[in-house]
Amino acid sequence: MSLTIGIVGLPNVGKSTLFNALTRNNVLAENYPFATIEPNTGIVPLPDDRLPVLAKLVHTEKIVPATVTFVDIAGIVKGASEGEGLGNQFLANIREADAICEVVRAFEDDDIVHVNGRVDPADDIDTINTELILADMQTIENALPKLEKDLRGKKVSPEYMAAVKQAKEILEAGETIDHAAAAGKIDKADIAELHLMTAKPFIYVFNVDDNELGNEEFKAKLAVSVAPAKSIFLNAQFEAELTELDEADAREMLEDAGLKESGLDQLAR
Repeated sequence: MSLTIGIVGLPNVGKSTLFNALTRNNVLAENYPFATIEPNTGIVPLPDDRLPVLAKLVHTEKIVPATVTFVDIAGIVKGASEGEGLGNQFLANIREADAICEVVRAFEDDDIVHVNGRVDPADDIDTINTELILADMQTIENALPKLEKDLRGKKVSPEYMAAVKQAKEILEAGETIDHAAAAGKIDKADIAELHLMTAKPFIYVFNVDDNELGNEEFKAKLAVSVAPAKSIFLNAQFEAELTELDEADAREMLEDAGLKESGLDQLAR
């Protein structure tokens, strides 16, 4: 069964460039907000060293790897949960994903416009997560009247209602359900029927420049800011250039940059 990963982030953070590198695709990646309007979709086979070994054991020439579907979703802006920008559209796209890959800009470049006028990874993360939290709060608030009625009619259990209200309190405190679940505050399974966006697993991809790739203190600080969620650090443009090379040249380019593996390989794992 294929997983679907939604790539989200503010405009101009490198989402489409990362998507191109992941899928070896060539979608529009431009220096202005909402270059991506319709979500771009790419199916990526996952490399697995075990497959050739298994193929020899069962004497088959056909190998079908597992796949992941990546969806490049329109950039999020403040007010998206209330329909700003392409809010309603991006929310629908995210709901269909199994997990969220949140791309965060952590590089300085005067030639690439930042939607807020300054590069601030913490503020960008807060903007995106706040919009997802607000949308989830709307989902719960819309569901509560019917749930109250179903509770009186004994169509739902008091335990379920308690879990829904607990989720509402977590969201009102500004915390994602995924983060709260990792801290043992709530069990996602108890509220699975609500299909909350912030209950999906998060992976944070920090798009950095070449200098910051080797700055372990800088990366550690960013990783702590989103823990216990996973963090990946890469240069999306560098990754895109790597995909255009053959294996030997790509390996040499990685070595010249002082890297043991590409950011895309880290993200795939």
